[in-house]
Amino acid sequence: MSSSPWSHSRRTGVADDVDFAIRGSDLQFVEIELDPGESAVAEAGAFVWKDATIEMTTVFGDGSEHDGGGFMGKLLGAGKRLVTGASLFTTVFTHRGQGKARVAFAAPVPGTILPLKLSDLGGTLICQKDSFLAAARGVSIGIAFQRRIMTGLFGGEGFVMQRLDGDGWVFVQMGGTLVERELGPGEQLHVDTGCLAAYTPSVEFDLVTAGGVRSVLFGGEGLFFARLTGPGKVWIQSLPFARLAGRVVAAAIPGGGSNRGEGSILGPLGDFIDGNR
Repeated sequence: MSSSPWSHSRRTGVADDVDFAIRGSDLQFVEIELDPGESAVAEAGAFVWKDATIEMTTVFGDGSEHDGGGFMGKLLGAGKRLVTGASLFTTVFTHRGQGKARVAFAAPVPGTILPLKLSDLGGTLICQKDSFLAAARGVSIGIAFQRRIMTGLFGGEGFVMQRLDGDGWVFVQMGGTLVERELGPGEQLHVDTGCLAAYTPSVEFDLVTAGGVRSVLFGGEGLFFARLTGPGKVWIQSLPFARLAGRVVAAAIPGGGSNRGEGSILGPLGDFIDGNR
């Protein structure tokens, strides 16, 4: 496949490895190249195009239990996806012909498609509920619960996040521009709760107050920051979809205008005082 900012060529002897390339800058899609018999799974509605020799099948759950998990395994997988807000179904694309064949999937919002090899991350990634786009078949899509009540209530993603397990390639979608940070043991990073896109399980995720009373009331940043403590990797997105949608609505309704802050507890009064109206 031709080179791109994100691309990969299959390594000999790695059974679950696939070729891929990320195309575009702001409105990206991932193009996956399959050998005969290889499969990729994708979120329902992500499909863009495919070669005719690639067969498309819709299954319950994440497709990882399709061959041997039985009915209860498929039902459990579908239930996990429903809890995270995803569709009950996943689409499996399998190359049934000869030679190479390609299939492409697109992110639904402007932003970045991030390719990650789960085996390089210890086999698990925790991410926002709607992050999963596509993967090499065999990746399991489950749920990760926030154990702290305050983090679940005010952490931006609620009590339930997506948990991706396996050793193959997974493609996750983030809003806006993406930043990767690797934290050392005990190193801390404060992030807007909506901008936290993903992290490895070794990172501790809790909350810290955003500042004094004046900052909380009029700063437009909400009550809390996400506090991430290493070791591990963290991915930060510059434009969460909820923020983008809120500003579109604010601009569309009469008197909407721009809204630079997402978290003032005074609502419209706070927006007026902050100069956002």
